[in-house]
Amino acid sequence: MLVGIMRRLVLSAVFLSMALAALMSQQSRVRELAPGVWFWQGDRTIQEPANCGWVVFKDYVLVIDANFPWGAKKIIPEIRKTTNKPIRFVFNTHYHGDHAYGGSLFTAEGASIVCSEDCAMESRSKGQAGWDRNKAAGEFSLKPYFLAHPTVTFPQKMVFDDGEHRVELVKVGPGHSKGDAVAWLPKEKILFTGDLCVNWKSGNNMADADADHRNWVKALATMAAWGPQTVAVGHGTLGDASTLRKQAAYIEDMWKQVSEGKRQGRTAEELGKTLDFTKHQPVGADPERNAASVRAMFAKVDAR
Repeated sequence: MLVGIMRRLVLSAVFLSMALAALMSQQSRVRELAPGVWFWQGDRTIQEPANCGWVVFKDYVLVIDANFPWGAKKIIPEIRKTTNKPIRFVFNTHYHGDHAYGGSLFTAEGASIVCSEDCAMESRSKGQAGWDRNKAAGEFSLKPYFLAHPTVTFPQKMVFDDGEHRVELVKVGPGHSKGDAVAWLPKEKILFTGDLCVNWKSGNNMADADADHRNWVKALATMAAWGPQTVAVGHGTLGDASTLRKQAAYIEDMWKQVSEGKRQGRTAEELGKTLDFTKHQPVGADPERNAASVRAMFAKVDAR
């Protein structure tokens, strides 16, 4: 009997430890970057790779990037822990699914989806096509949801300002996609970049049909010149202005080497296997991701 009791106590302790670890893990994903400015870090291992943020204004909340639906399900309760003000706007930095597909959970809360005009067009074309092609089942199925397209758009810039917080939505694309825009908080010097900048070892997706790698580098330089002290990247851990410069150096280096290789008559596959970008840490740490980016960039390079 004593052995049985001890076994149950051990199992209970293990279960409690696991539950506490899970709770602490979720809590550790949320950080207040400045009064009323919050950051939620994505987790690639559970299919929630994209980061998210929100700003608590006097009368409402502005969310930055809607995530996947299953991510949005976790983000909304986290927002509720920080404020009881209504979620009125969700700004999507670009149309890709891991940043935008959770929009319908926010519109159900009464929010409007905001993005650049080009992003809105991409949402209705490439975004919807990607949604319709998705065949995932189980907890990562899109069938219980719908794709909420943006209803509030801007050509180049839109500002939210209540005298306490000022958030400037600025279109800097094409870069990672055609409609890339970022959220800049000049008072706090906080920048939310979407996937124009990442800070993890899983690399960056260079393969969007409308990606413009040359303008991407220029956009990163422009944002670095704003002097951000905190950079909330699209994926990975928080960075600063140097993170933007590192991303730009990685893309610039790849463009030069791919351009030279193509002029020499080498193939995309050959360049993907031989070019080395692992010195660009952390974004260039994965050779397979680098090779995929090389192949995508190869199609954009002019060999003349």
